[in-house]
Amino acid sequence: MIELRELRKTYGQGTAAFETLRGINLAIYKGEFLSIMGPSGSGKSTLMNLLGCLDQPTSGFYSYQGISVESLDAVQRSLLRRYALGFIFQGFNLLARTSALENVELPLLYRGIKRSERHHVAREALASVGLGDKARNTPAELSGGQQQRVAIARAIVTNPSTLFADEPTGNLDTTTTGEIMDLLTRLNAERGITILMVTHEDEVAAYAKRVVRVTDGLIEHDRSQEKPSREFLR
Repeated sequence: MIELRELRKTYGQGTAAFETLRGINLAIYKGEFLSIMGPSGSGKSTLMNLLGCLDQPTSGFYSYQGISVESLDAVQRSLLRRYALGFIFQGFNLLARTSALENVELPLLYRGIKRSERHHVAREALASVGLGDKARNTPAELSGGQQQRVAIARAIVTNPSTLFADEPTGNLDTTTTGEIMDLLTRLNAERGITILMVTHEDEVAAYAKRVVRVTDGLIEHDRSQEKPSREFLR
């Protein structure tokens, strides 16, 4: 589904140039739940931005379902994000004065879908994350865990092939972290959504089926987890 070959990213020029990614080779298969880990400054967030088409590599090859992403222009990358990718962020990124339903509808609005259909599909997405009764609530009227559930509903409302989660539990307590990770695990298992998650927490990474650790712009190790341990949240 995703293939990276010698992917590199350099910021700055001349003597000020800094190579954040120094040749990443990685294959990700449909339906995987993969966690990307690494210390601050390792390049994991840069890698996630490139995978999510939020930035362009300096050099190298990136194929997404047969599309050479590194050759796309800004408009084409935007269309790929709109129709194939979903995003979950640590800070939720919800519109403060907008209801949960309207927040979830946003990606559908960008697609030009009619209002009645947007309402129906967004309500289904909210129900799928356990918030069917919170459609009219604003973010200020929801807990942190509920806000993240709204963000997840917004990310999946378009039925994306791949879901990018950037520190999705970073602002949550331990109990709520377990609930959110159980939800992501269910989405991966039941819907077959490929999930790529950045985290610095070993306990959260334990939910993934595979862990890739990035250090100094290179992949340090790439390991499968056939029986992830989640006892820390039980």
